[in-house]
Formats: sequence, C-alpha cells, structure tokens
Amino acid sequence: MELRHLRYYLAVCETLNLTKAAARLRVAQPALSRQIHDLEDEIGIELLIRSTRGVRLTPEGRVFLEEAREVVKRADESVTKTRAFARGEFGELQVGYSPSPTVEILPKALSAFQKSKPGVKVILHDLAGDELIGGLREGSLHMAVMAERIGAASLGLRFEELCRYRLVVAVASDHPLARRRTVSIAKVAAEPLVAFRRRDYSGYYKTLEEIFSPHKVRPRVAVECDSASSLITEVEVGKGVAVVSEIFRLLGGRRLVYRPFSDSSVSHGVGIMRAADGNLPPAGERFSEALRVAAKLIRIGVPSTVVGPRKGTEFTRMSGKGPRESFPV
Repeated sequence: MELRHLRYYLAVCETLNLTKAAARLRVAQPALSRQIHDLEDEIGIELLIRSTRGVRLTPEGRVFLEEAREVVKRADESVTKTRAFARGEFGELQVGYSPSPTVEILPKALSAFQKSKPGVKVILHDLAGDELIGGLREGSLHMAVMAERIGAASLGLRFEELCRYRLVVAVASDHPLARRRTVSIAKVAAEPLVAFRRRDYSGYYKTLEEIFSPHKVRPRVAVECDSASSLITEVEVGKGVAVVSEIFRLLGGRRLVYRPFSDSSVSHGVGIMRAADGNLPPAGERFSEALRVAAKLIRIGVPSTVVGPRKGTEFTRMSGKGPRESFPV
C-alpha cells in the first residue's frame, strides 16, 4: 500500500464519483478505478459500492476513510515540519551559555530570534566554562554562547568572535584602589584575589596567567567562588579584589568599582563556540545569524536593555549545581 492509494481513496470518498475524483487528481478514470481495486484487493475488503449513479461507502469503507485521513494528515504534517526544519524554522536547539559575558548580547539575540522563528524551541543551559566545553565535545549542546577559550581548536572546537571586552579590576567602593583611575598589575598582585573555582573555570586561570606572567608576578588567590553573584559579594565585603570582564558593570551595578589596568591591555572575545567537525542544525545557523545581528547593534551603540530571556524559554541545568552566572572564560 502506497500513500498515493490513500490519496486516491480520499478523493473518491469526498466526491463519491470516480469521474470527478479522476479530474481532481488529474489521472485517467480507468487508472483510478484500477488503483482503488488494487487497494481493496490488498486489504481484502470491499470499501466502495459502485453504481451508475456513482459510488457509496461500505461500513468498512467508512472506518477505513477515517484512518486514511489520519495517515495522510500525519504524512502532510511530517513534510511540512521537515521543510520548516530545513529552513531553520522548526526544531529544538540546545544552547549552552555563560550569563555574565553574554548578558549584553544573548537577551537581544534571543528575543529577536523567538519572534522570527516561533517554531524553534531554544533550550538554554546555564553552565560553567568547562561544562560548556564538555557539552560541545560530547554532543549534548549544539552550540554555546560564551567567551573565547584558549586552545579551543586543539579540543576540536571552533570559535566565532562577536564582541570584545577588556579585563578590568573590580574592587569594593571603599578600597584604596577605587580612588585610582588605573591600576597596575603589581598593585593587583599585592592584593588578595577573589577568583572563580579552578575545577569549573580552568579557562579563567589561563587568562590570569596571560595577564600576570609578562610582569613576572603571580596573583594570590584568597577566595574561590562558583558564581558571579558570589564573587561580587566577596569583593563587596572586602575579601579581596577580582579580575573580571568589563561586562560585569552590567551585573554588579554600583556595588563595585571597576578600574582598567595601567600596564595591560588583555581583553577577551565573546561569541559562538561549536564543534569544528559537526554541523549545526538549520535552526542553529539561524540563531547564529541573530547573534551576529545583535553584536552589530551593540558595536554601533544601539542601547541594550539587560533583561532575562523572553518568557517561555526553557532553562536546563546540566550540572545539577543550581543556577549560577559564569565567568567569561
């Protein structure tokens, strides 16, 4: 039994006339009659009663009509969904992200994408940097919006930069360094450092090495934190200073004071990380385009309201450690 047999049968049942059904289907009437007979022979049951005035359905034919309608409807829906999937307008997209470095770009891109592609279910995974890398490598994430990662290519990943931010020093408002316009690497190295937890943020420590090593000094880590909110709190209460992205201004507000380095210009990129040898689903390509547009708007200075993702977005925690804001590297 082929799908065309069911379509032929539906046309005959809807017109109750072989001639009219053949005209609708644009086939010869003898060929249509033969296809209907073949269908009845395959099922082993008479579905139609023919007469000179037309056809009528047998009781068995009425039961088969309802089933045939459902099969054809399901087949048509499958074709429609598959075509929409190929256009990037349908499907499920697993996107990992780090909240702190993406606070400016992700809400803008996600809002625009969900308005233009409502058939795509974007599932966001709030993860630490190492967990994002792991999710991409094992295939549980289609893509990640995060900061660049030193050595990503060696891990089989490809990074596309969208925005770039300086690394700065975050201090409490009453800290002596808050009175300076800029801060030297040596001054920061002399202070206790509030940092992110090494086991989850190995990329963060590579960035610290990039900042301090050229000056032949090492930071003195006093406190390790598992989230941006806890890091902000620890700095605010005087546990030490922190090296963070300038994007933290949007997270900490006036709780902390941010000062640029006087003798370092290290910065980091924020963008799209994906498997180098894996293809994004079409929806992933469309979402990447939304991110590029959002980045362009940021670069030309279009104001961006810092809000959470649009209502209805599904969040998933892969690590089971609870919600957190991740450092950009």
